[in-house]
Amino acid sequence: MQRQRSHAIFARAQELMPGGVNSPARAFGAVGGEPLVIASGEGAYLVDVDGSRYIDYIGSWGPMILGHAHPVVTRAIHEAVDRGTSFGAPTEAENELAELIVAAVPSIEKVRLVNSGTEATMSAIRLARGFTGREIVIKFAGNYHGHVDSLLVAAGSAAATLSVPNSPGVTVGTSRDTLVLRYNDPAGLEAAFASQGSRIAAIILEPVVGNMGCVVPTPEFLQAARQLTEKHGALLIFDEVMTGFRVAYAGAQSLFGIRPDLTTLGKIVGGGMPIGAYGGRADIMNNVLPAGKVFQAGTLSGNPLACAAGIATLQTLRDESPYARLEDLGARLAVGLAREAAAAGLPHSVARVGSMMTLFFNPDPVTDWDSAARCDTQRFAKYFWGLVDRGVYMPCSQFEALFISAAHTNADIDWTISSAREVFTQLKA
Repeated sequence: MQRQRSHAIFARAQELMPGGVNSPARAFGAVGGEPLVIASGEGAYLVDVDGSRYIDYIGSWGPMILGHAHPVVTRAIHEAVDRGTSFGAPTEAENELAELIVAAVPSIEKVRLVNSGTEATMSAIRLARGFTGREIVIKFAGNYHGHVDSLLVAAGSAAATLSVPNSPGVTVGTSRDTLVLRYNDPAGLEAAFASQGSRIAAIILEPVVGNMGCVVPTPEFLQAARQLTEKHGALLIFDEVMTGFRVAYAGAQSLFGIRPDLTTLGKIVGGGMPIGAYGGRADIMNNVLPAGKVFQAGTLSGNPLACAAGIATLQTLRDESPYARLEDLGARLAVGLAREAAAAGLPHSVARVGSMMTLFFNPDPVTDWDSAARCDTQRFAKYFWGLVDRGVYMPCSQFEALFISAAHTNADIDWTISSAREVFTQLKA
């Protein structure tokens, strides 16, 4: 495929922006080469600036569950634009979006709208500490909760030690109250509470991980998280920025039957516009300023354009309920990719929940960061570029989940599988 315009635009971008991008996942660092520069999207497809068309399995990293440029969503945005883009004052649209969220997710009694998933998790962590009067927060290796200083950390030398920064600019003081444990490890969680229980404010976790590839939690792990927080007076925070309204209308918590104390949301709740939200029990949320004393603010929070897009998206998901079809499409793709990889003799495993999935170049099930790190990332890079050359746009990292939209068709899935068959044959050779 010709990529001259993408190359020229990216070359100019590198002179203007660090690495030529405004978010590092777009830089193709995990697969090599230069990123495609996108001109437009419609339904399940993207078109780059060189005119090449791709079946899109990124969906803006999750928000585009209805597909690109969905007419109901774009019409709502156009109508909102005509009324003004920002007021710095309450609007009725904020109520409408909040009502949809509260009605959909039983664990959320009150909600606060913010501007991104990062803001949502940052605010939820602060609220958990303010509510409990405690300092320590447990997170899990391989779970990503945005670029919050206290969560950009790596595990210490032992399971019960506090963490160390893994990004320049994050101070030891900022990260010292974060404890990093292994995902899907109930015993490690029990040990942490046994040694630090009275100091732990909260656990934050992805109920389906999307940032070390799609990793599915065990029931025992989620039950341990819920039971231990209740026993020790800590809060359980589900980061459903990715899974909220994606794996089910009421999120992953509805699939697994676990009721967290706080939930963070983003992506789909803004229909492709910048947004985030956090919510939960009313007695906890009432500690947020101005009802309480925990500070959180944002000039563009509840932006009318983002609210309009979110309302249109959630109403469409509620009324049309595409989840059974998304499940069928996801199963069709997972089975097909696994079949073709096995036929080519390539070591692999597949993990999927609904319309989120990952083909791991790893023969063993991926259950945590240690097992994810054993994937053959060089083989993945060849797989990625082989599919791009055949008009299929997958996430540009072995450690990112792909997303299927309601705009995908069986024909799109079958083309993807047949394209993968050709790539697998080349990888085997």
